[in-house]
Amino acid sequence: MSFTHYDLGTIEKGNIVEILLEGNAANVQLMDNINFQHYKNGRRCQYFGGHVTTSVTQLPVPSKGRWHVAIDMGGHQGSVKSSVRVI
Repeated sequence: MSFTHYDLGTIEKGNIVEILLEGNAANVQLMDNINFQHYKNGRRCQYFGGHVTTSVTQLPVPSKGRWHVAIDMGGHQGSVKSSVRVI
C-alpha cells in the first residue's frame, strides 16, 4: 500500500498534531512507533484518527513517545497533498 509518512520524533503528552489535507479525503493515522512498524508490515495496528473528509484535522498526543502520521487513500483512487505540524 502506498502512503505518506511523517516521523514526528518524540512528542510530549498533550501536544496537538495538526494535519492539513488538500485534494481527496484520506485515512489519517497517528501511531506510536510500535504500531507504525505493524502498519508498515501490513499487520493490525492501533491508531488515532481515521477517514478524514475535512481539510484540517487536529489530534491530541495521548502519551509521551515517538509518534508517526501515516496518510493513505485506503484503496480508493485519487490523490491528496498533506502537511503536518505539532502545535
